[in-house]
Amino acid sequence: MAASPLNLKAPCHARSISLPSAPHPLIPEFNEHLTRLGASEAASASISHRLNGLKDLHDCVDNLLLLPLIQQTLIQHSDEKWVDDLLDGSLRLLDFCSYAKDALFQTREHAHELQSSMRRIRRGGENGISSEVVGYITTRKKVKKAIHKALKDLKSMEKKCHFSPLNKDPETISMVSMLREAETVNLKVLESLLSSIAGETAYSKQIGWSLVSNLVRPKHKACEEAKMIDLGEFEKVDAVLFTLIGYKTKSNPVHIDNVKTKLGKLETSIQDLEEGIESLYRRLIKTRVSLLNILSH
Repeated sequence: MAASPLNLKAPCHARSISLPSAPHPLIPEFNEHLTRLGASEAASASISHRLNGLKDLHDCVDNLLLLPLIQQTLIQHSDEKWVDDLLDGSLRLLDFCSYAKDALFQTREHAHELQSSMRRIRRGGENGISSEVVGYITTRKKVKKAIHKALKDLKSMEKKCHFSPLNKDPETISMVSMLREAETVNLKVLESLLSSIAGETAYSKQIGWSLVSNLVRPKHKACEEAKMIDLGEFEKVDAVLFTLIGYKTKSNPVHIDNVKTKLGKLETSIQDLEEGIESLYRRLIKTRVSLLNILSH
């Protein structure tokens, strides 16, 4: 039974993909990984969890690329545009991983420096850390600017991530659809990761920086602190540091210990994300090398 062409412009829903003949056991495994990733996105699972899901997906893709049918199809159509697109897409995914790794590294380094400065400050010395806080916020602005550019490029790539099945045999349609779907899922997770690092989750976009402005108003403090529960660790630190700066000329209600706690949680979160993105990066390299080796024959 011929597989139906897939519309890869809407990657938020995981789709099952079938080859025209009796499927190899790897095919249902691939579909299962797609389903799990789609369910994780729908359930707003942590990005670390979704990165782990991508690792499993790529292990499956690498095994699929070992199948003779897949290799033969790639070799037969090596001079076609969709093959070039696959190679270009694999390279661009590595670029986006690099953007994320660099943003995580810079944020972690400055968060660590700020936390170290706070440990040296005695109780009641909050005003002495203003310059360190401003330095962290300045770094975050630079990181966000770079991420915004990367996100613009990523979304442009998402729009191009489709495959025209005209005049293609069912085997080619199914195989390319699988590889394209894997690429699309990667883009969605990387988009979520970059948005999270920039402090732009769906919740923060909804409330905007009004959270920060309200946090510096004592009468709203309890209410807004409750809202922070729904924010990511990057956003929580950004918000509490803006609050700290907002109170720098007054009796500061933001305790240094509270700020240090949030910075500590941020560092832990970053370490988890760095491990996940590094593992994904290695798998993306392996997949790209596999494609190049197949096409070089």
